[in-house]
This record gives sequence, structure tokens and C-alpha cells, in this order.
Amino acid sequence: MKFEPAELAGWLPRLLEIADAAGRQIMSIYATAFDVTYKSDRSPLTAADLASQRVIGDGLAALTPGISMLAEESASEVFSQRRGWPALWLVDPLDGTREFVKRNGEFTVNIGLVENGEAVLGLVYAPARAVAYYAARGVGAFRRSADGTRTSIRTPATPAAAPSTALRVLASRSHGDAVLDRMLERLGAVERISVGSALKFGLLAEGGADLYVRRGATSEWDTAAGQVIVQEAGGCVLDFAGRPLRYNARDTLVNPSFIACADRSRDWSALLGTGTGTVAPDAAPTGK
Repeated sequence: MKFEPAELAGWLPRLLEIADAAGRQIMSIYATAFDVTYKSDRSPLTAADLASQRVIGDGLAALTPGISMLAEESASEVFSQRRGWPALWLVDPLDGTREFVKRNGEFTVNIGLVENGEAVLGLVYAPARAVAYYAARGVGAFRRSADGTRTSIRTPATPAAAPSTALRVLASRSHGDAVLDRMLERLGAVERISVGSALKFGLLAEGGADLYVRRGATSEWDTAAGQVIVQEAGGCVLDFAGRPLRYNARDTLVNPSFIACADRSRDWSALLGTGTGTVAPDAAPTGK
């Protein structure tokens, strides 16, 4: 199976429609006094997660009936079957449920297409902001603004680290890490920007930051869509050994720690010390 750029590009308009429909479901629940339950890993779950997943599942089944979907709230049997799929949709119907519960608007709908382990098409939609980022392999990366304007986006080259030039580094709003703090000290002057969910990938791709480092567990549906967007915009998403993240290729669906960067020409692993054995092992999974 090999998806051509023209085929992937042809799916993007419909993917935006699916994300918009899911976003409407999310925002209708966001406006109510919704209930919150907690899964076994203590990550939160709301009716918005489930409603969004139903909309996306129906939409993708109609768009690509031969490609299965694996999503955060999928049934357990789907997880056991997925290793035999040469292509699949990786979906987080509501990334940043903690941010949704806090009502800070920093949550997203993530829809990524994987082909033989490679993320090839992705969309990250922030319904509270009405902003969408999307991309396809060989096609480019784009941003749709709240007013409907669609523009091509590219990552800028990052300045050399110097006391007078602070690197803009994205950080999770809900997950702190003292070891990561020490890693970032190696970069010199740093401006920390705290943002929830996969919004960080969109901000990086459009030039709003230079770097995003995540030490610790995330799931494949958290990153697949964002990785395509960053790569097509000119950046990269690498594990701590400097290899692009791969999908549906291991027994686990948990990603290794990773570096997402705007400027792929710099050796971020060396700058952060991730390839030298000086960084502590990955942190334990932290939930949504």
C-alpha cells in the first residue's frame, strides 16, 4: 500500500468537515455542566470524548471504508487486531481532556493516517479556537484560521542559543518534569510556553515556537497527526536517539520520549544530551 500525494490531498477537505462535526459535538457539551469520570489510569473521560469519537468513526468509515480506525476509546478487541493493518487511522477524539475539564480551551481533535508505520496525513483541530492545522505527505502543511482563511505554513530556522536570544520551548500545561527542566538548562536562555494538547505541534509548525520536548509516555494517537504537520512544515519529530517516531510497529502504543523541532538542521539530541546517557529513563505514563 502506497498513498500518493494527490490521493492524500483529496481527503483533506472531507477530513476538515469530519473534524468540524466532531468539534460541534464537543463544544455543545463544553457549554453544559458535564460530568467527568475517570479511567483505570486516572485519566478523565467525558461525554465529549465519546460523542466526538462516534462522529469521527462514522466519517472515516464513509471516507475510507477499507481503512480501520484505532482511537483512544476503542474497544479492546480493536487493539489486538491492529498489528495486521498496513494502514490505519489513529484518532484522539478529545486530546487534552484535562484542559477541557479546566475549560481553558486548549484541547484538540487529532486525526492521523498511518501507512506501514509512517504518519502520512494529519489534522489537529482546536474547536474552542476554531483553528485547524493539517498536512499530507508530499503536499505541505496548512492552517485554517477562525475566519476560514487557509494559509500554507512553514517552520522558521531557530537562532543559535545565546544569552541574548531565548529559544521558545513549548511545555505541557498539565505534565511537569524536573529532569526535563535540567535538560533544557543545557540550551541556555529559554522562554517556556505552556500549552495543552496537540496544539503544541500546530504552534511549532506555524512558527510560534522553536522546540517541544516531551520526556515520558504519550500515546500514538497523541502525536501521529501532529508529526505530519510539523514534518511537512519543515520541522521534525524524533525520539531521543534521533529517529522519526514510528506507529503501529510495536506491541505497545506508547511513544518513547521525543523532540519536536522547527529547525531540523540542528542536532537537538546533542544539545539536550539525550544521546549521551546523561538523561534519566522515561517517566511513567501520565494519562491525558
